[in-house]
Amino acid sequence: MKRTLPRAPIALILVVLMSQFLGFVAPALAQFGDFPQNGQPGPPNEAVFAMVMIVMAIAFAIGLGVAIVICVLLSGCYSRIPAQFRLMEPGMVWLMLIPLFSMVWVFFVTARLSKSFQNYFNAHGRTDVGDCAQQIGLWYSICTAACLVPCVNYVAGPAALVLLIIYLVKVMGLKNQIPMGATS
Repeated sequence: MKRTLPRAPIALILVVLMSQFLGFVAPALAQFGDFPQNGQPGPPNEAVFAMVMIVMAIAFAIGLGVAIVICVLLSGCYSRIPAQFRLMEPGMVWLMLIPLFSMVWVFFVTARLSKSFQNYFNAHGRTDVGDCAQQIGLWYSICTAACLVPCVNYVAGPAALVLLIIYLVKVMGLKNQIPMGATS
């Protein structure tokens, strides 16, 4: 029986994400209410407000799309590992969509995925896989958390992106070494 994530938590996560997004955006957009005209405050400039909202909505949609793709890929890796070797269920990866909580949860997801791969390959006598990208996952998690620090985020952000790509390539390679439907 295949276990999938119920639709209700996904809808709840999307509602939480939108409320977080609007909570951060509303104060920033409040400044567009009064533009001086001839030294006097004037009516809001609806065109600028609409443009800012559209750009922010597009950026949010792209960011959410990337986060969903990452969750799908990591969940697929967990799904390929037989249940007795997994340290986390595939559905737990989706908690990475929760804002701010994901900064901590990413440490658990990457470390447990690497350990799960190690458990599987060690049980099959394979020692050629090394640490199963555990160090890269750790550094990716550290860079992701460092993105919260002002000025450090200019270096940590691109580093996190590069490390994420390397991590995903490595774990997808490990996933492909496990036969589909493996049970032991």
